[in-house]
Amino acid sequence: MAAGSDTVHGLIERAAAHHPRAVYALSTEHGTVIDFGSLAEGCRRVAAVLQRAGARRGDTVSLVMPNGLQTLRLLLGAMHAGFVVHPVNLLSQPEQMRYVLLHSDCRVVCVAPEWAERVRTMLVDAGRPVDLLVVDADAPALPGEREGDGSAPTAAPSPDDVALLMYTSGTTGNPKGVMLTQANLAANAHAISAEHALGPADRVLAVLPLYHINAFCVTMLAPLAHGGSLAMPPKFSAGRFWEQAAATQCSWINVVPTMISYLLEGASPARAQTAAIRFCRSASAALPPEHHRAFEQKFGIGIVETMGLTETAAPSFSNPMDPARRKLGSVGRASGCEARVIDAALAEVPDGHTGELAIRGPHVMRGYYKNDAATRASFTPDGWLRTGDLGHRDSDGFFFVTGRIKELIIKGGENIAPREIDEALLQHPSVRDAAAVGVPDRHYGQEIGVCVVLREGCACTEDELRAFAAAALGRYKAPGHYRFVAELPRGPSGKVQRLKLLPLFEA
Repeated sequence: MAAGSDTVHGLIERAAAHHPRAVYALSTEHGTVIDFGSLAEGCRRVAAVLQRAGARRGDTVSLVMPNGLQTLRLLLGAMHAGFVVHPVNLLSQPEQMRYVLLHSDCRVVCVAPEWAERVRTMLVDAGRPVDLLVVDADAPALPGEREGDGSAPTAAPSPDDVALLMYTSGTTGNPKGVMLTQANLAANAHAISAEHALGPADRVLAVLPLYHINAFCVTMLAPLAHGGSLAMPPKFSAGRFWEQAAATQCSWINVVPTMISYLLEGASPARAQTAAIRFCRSASAALPPEHHRAFEQKFGIGIVETMGLTETAAPSFSNPMDPARRKLGSVGRASGCEARVIDAALAEVPDGHTGELAIRGPHVMRGYYKNDAATRASFTPDGWLRTGDLGHRDSDGFFFVTGRIKELIIKGGENIAPREIDEALLQHPSVRDAAAVGVPDRHYGQEIGVCVVLREGCACTEDELRAFAAAALGRYKAPGHYRFVAELPRGPSGKVQRLKLLPLFEA
């Protein structure tokens, strides 16, 4: 299948035709299984239910639902039929959730019972008809689903049709709705499968929420391309993680750095529970090298570090599968796309020089929904997506990310990457997590502030950390302000929302 010509509909239909009885998804809690054949039939059933609820091809269908096999079935069924799916972030503040539901122009909202009343209230003044379909995430069938609903074939959507509307969780202003086409999603499913050498025997533990781009593309869509499968718990549990992976015979795991941090705090599993896992994929946020080394040492599982954006349908960079060729601290090489580093004038910079990462390829978004200005600002005139990430490329083609442009600390005219501060403090044995941020300062413009999470049972004073940071970073880059916190604010991808830390440093 040529890049740009495949669809999610095509992925599902081919998987059903080639191996109809092979397992696609199973629940870790009650063992319920969906095979590829029943998935394709289920997609047609989903389409019939959504059509009776008032949705027409091209309409947006929102989901306010936690993980579950019915959630999976709804997302795939809607895209298979040519609807646009809009998974809503359950961690959103109420006003933000209301904003995205109204802005999305959704025609139907599939909502879990525990969210139904809240969502109904949010839509009171929607100004358009919106049907609510109350669905349990693990229900055996949809409300109103009828015998015979799966018999009629559905016409295939075009590769250029928008299939996914996913809102970014920006730290300031309203979130932007990223439009990804059928072709964008299919291209990335193929790229992920090829990058990680995945095949029909591979099964992933799907612990990330499906309203996040990583879970949506990597754990839900990629198995459709390589004929593999996923095991789905209701949510991530550090205490049950290894047991769930072993019981469902997973061969790989897909997590974010914050989950790695929690797993490191837990007990070591029995060797039998990890023997079948051939690699751990870390994504969505930079993985501190200290955590990378500690995980591999404790669990004996190699980590493949990757990176991507909602705007690129998840991964755009990946380290090689060969452990000897991976680079600690790097997000890897361009994967399924082209990547470069550009300066403020949008010109490519030489290897080793810091600039903004830019990406071009078949999985890059159509644009932002109802926001032409933001779409134009996000692309260079020759079609490269500006990521907003700062970093550099080395002579071997590996990319290193040092922070977000908006989060760069500029102290006395010198640019300081927050990640450099984080990683230095993470080397202290009492520090479990750390995040630096630029704090307004009348002398330097910005001073470095850092929020620190201590390991359970560990004690450490500010004076101790000051001395440690000065030795590790030098006086100029050592933080001037320290705050001890229980947790760092993170988005669903595990990225630290640094700008939310600023109020902690106000006098």
